Amino acid sequence: MKGPSRVLEEIRIKSLGVIESSTLELGPGLTVITGETGAGKTMVVTALGLLLGGRADSGAVRTGDTHARVEGVVAVQHLPGLADQVEEAGGAVEDGEVVLARNVAAEGRSRAWVGGAAVPVASLAQVAEPLVAVHGQSDQHRLLQPGRQRGVIDRFGGERVAALLENWRADHTALGEVEKELIDVRDNAQARAREADQLRFALDEIEAVDPQPGEDLDLAGEESRLGHAEELRTAADQAHEALSSDAGGPDASATLGAARAHLDGVRAHDSDAAALADRAAELGYLVADLAADVASYAASLETDPSRLAHVSERRSALLGLTRKYGDSVEEVLAWAKESAQRLLGLDDTDARIDELQARRTELRDRLAVTAAALSEARQASGERLAAQVQAELAGLAMPHARIEVSVTRTEVPDPGEDPPTTALLVDGTWVRASRHGVDDVEILLAANKGSAARALGKGASGGELSRVMLALEVALAGTGDVPTFVFDEVDAGVGGKAAVEIGRRLAALARTSQVLVVTHLPQVAAYGDRHVVVHKDHDGSVTTSGLVTLDEDQRERELSRMLAGVEDSESARAHARELLEAAAPERACLPK
Repeated sequence: MKGPSRVLEEIRIKSLGVIESSTLELGPGLTVITGETGAGKTMVVTALGLLLGGRADSGAVRTGDTHARVEGVVAVQHLPGLADQVEEAGGAVEDGEVVLARNVAAEGRSRAWVGGAAVPVASLAQVAEPLVAVHGQSDQHRLLQPGRQRGVIDRFGGERVAALLENWRADHTALGEVEKELIDVRDNAQARAREADQLRFALDEIEAVDPQPGEDLDLAGEESRLGHAEELRTAADQAHEALSSDAGGPDASATLGAARAHLDGVRAHDSDAAALADRAAELGYLVADLAADVASYAASLETDPSRLAHVSERRSALLGLTRKYGDSVEEVLAWAKESAQRLLGLDDTDARIDELQARRTELRDRLAVTAAALSEARQASGERLAAQVQAELAGLAMPHARIEVSVTRTEVPDPGEDPPTTALLVDGTWVRASRHGVDDVEILLAANKGSAARALGKGASGGELSRVMLALEVALAGTGDVPTFVFDEVDAGVGGKAAVEIGRRLAALARTSQVLVVTHLPQVAAYGDRHVVVHKDHDGSVTTSGLVTLDEDQRERELSRMLAGVEDSESARAHARELLEAAAPERACLPK
């Protein structure tokens, strides 16, 4: 079994109740907090409540001070996702730790911080609440919420429930997407018809022109050439005359020929002159080739008014397309291809509606089967959990307590032809549905023999409810995601063997979680892996030195005080030793 880890490392309290300024260093396993009546033990629970985003009571601010402050140091190592939450809130994680803080002003104002960043109290609660479950006279909210109780039953159901729930959520999400598309197709039928007509007109227009890739660029070049044929021919003729004159006048060929002749005449006297003569000869050949090409170009230029008119007309047609459907013929062709696919979908509205309706029916049929199986699995999980919790309660001074898990469904009116995703036909009845299934799950308690089972918050006193919560948490140990538990008044109204059983169960829970318990019973305190006592000064306040972690001898003295009211009673000391020795095998056996 996985051993306990330390999540809450330290709690700092200033000006809260009777506590002037104190720091509580915590460890893994079970930490017990004891002290004389009125010493401020419960202020530790109050402080945690503030860190969890609980309601701020300005009356809890120490008399004479302007505000109370609570800080909690949390280790993020074993808490996946916590560092990301802190960063999203604007805070910082330093050395693997994050500091959560809350200020309560005497005039009633409250402020909160996460990782050094000021945040709304709701943001602090969002970060901190999943870390700690507080069970006390006024803090039983976690497992009293219906959603939490359903989650408890689902986790206790193991892989069977998890697999069914995963299938349900996948199909329920798919159903939502199908319903959304079906509504869109139906509600936008007219708009889809108009869009289809517009696409058909555009595609017909493009098809009539039948543009070819790159055609617009080719035609632009041809139109320019045809439109300036005379000007181009004149320029070509003049260029040819300059290169090689048919009239025998001076031209480039003749000039280069003369230059070559002069240099050839002296090439025998100087190698440089010979090289220059060769270059002149090479240029002569190039000029002759160029002259021939210019002549050929001039001969190819013809004036063709009919061809020019055709090209201009074709370009105009292409320009009409590029003004509407793209900046180039390539873009027009790409738009046409996409629009043709879109038109197929628009023209197939009736078929798509039929297809979506068939898919919806298939998903609803599958969901109905999954819902029935999930209800059955939850019922079985609830019965097993109820039996286990009831057995735990028998040893916690609640021998006649009865636990029941109610798995029911909420019926809804027949929604007609187009049911929403929040309604599902299961076993012939329309019931409310959500991403969690169709079940309403509630844990019920009959605290006394003969009494009717009622909701947890209504069926027991504060002390009884704390013991029920302890039994639940022990039964759920290892299945939940809450790393730290705090119990206050879990031992209210019990003693003797029942107190020992409470201690044993707290120790069992501490094998997998960090547990804090405020207790007035030595039988419970003996099971602690760490024992902290709250001392008051003579003026009634609790100072920095007022929270003391006890060694073994001090623990024996404190248990003696709790047993007999005095620390130096030899019989009480002997009884204290017996309690510690009896509890030792049950502890998490962590180093002190």
